[in-house]
Amino acid sequence: MNVQRVGVVGGGRMGAGIAEVCARAGLGTVLCEVDATAAHAARDRVARSLERAVGRGRLERTAAEDALSRLVVTGSPDDLADRHLVIEAVTENAAVKSEVFTALDKIVEDPEALLATTTSSLPVMRLGMATRRADRVVGLHFFNPVPVLPLVEVVPSLHTAPATVVAVEHFVTNALGKAVVRSRDRAGFVVNALLVPYLLSAVRMAESGFATAADVDAGMELGCAHPMGPLRLADLIGLDTVVAIAESLYEEFKEPLYAPPPLLLRMVEAGHLGRRTGRGFHTYDQG
Repeated sequence: MNVQRVGVVGGGRMGAGIAEVCARAGLGTVLCEVDATAAHAARDRVARSLERAVGRGRLERTAAEDALSRLVVTGSPDDLADRHLVIEAVTENAAVKSEVFTALDKIVEDPEALLATTTSSLPVMRLGMATRRADRVVGLHFFNPVPVLPLVEVVPSLHTAPATVVAVEHFVTNALGKAVVRSRDRAGFVVNALLVPYLLSAVRMAESGFATAADVDAGMELGCAHPMGPLRLADLIGLDTVVAIAESLYEEFKEPLYAPPPLLLRMVEAGHLGRRTGRGFHTYDQG
């Protein structure tokens, strides 16, 4: 399928970023949220991101204006009916995501249309089985911030048709200009299966008092040339998301290195989720 009309469900950081890169690529893009108020907030999120790109010299103002003109935000899922590809980007919760896929299966009219999930840890096959078109369901795991990071993991399930994989890889590389790595449908896929144990190890180091959060991050940034230390990266990802991925990895593999440390669980319980709440392993200006 030649994807020209894209839908995105969920207008948080991930969903708004995906909608932005699709609109910047010249594709007609519908971004759907739970209601009109949330849809308006999602549009503002995209507009602010485009404005930042213009301010940093990464995007011409006319290109930003054109991208925004191609974006339709809505609180009505029915506006996704004519899409060639719909990408789900809602909260990392299996029940919520399955409900979205069941609804999309009924709403999206073209039986050849593709449905994709941005899940970072849940089985793609389980989400596909919430529909009557599991062969057209695939994982497309983008990375935050989506307009900046060039990678997308393509994750077919046991049910995904080879033609679906070809179509989405063509879309990612040719339409969006991003690089692809293909992963099997296992918790964490390629990147998080490697990344999350590293983040959890950094949490345990800070938790034990072996080193401060600042020193852990400085060590990896200055000693290993990482652009961001592990605890600052965990804050950026969202500590609740890190816990969700870790728990999914542990459930699947039963390896102790995947178990989230008590400190991380307590921070999430306290609402200290990282950058978006202003406090995690570091503090952030919410202005």
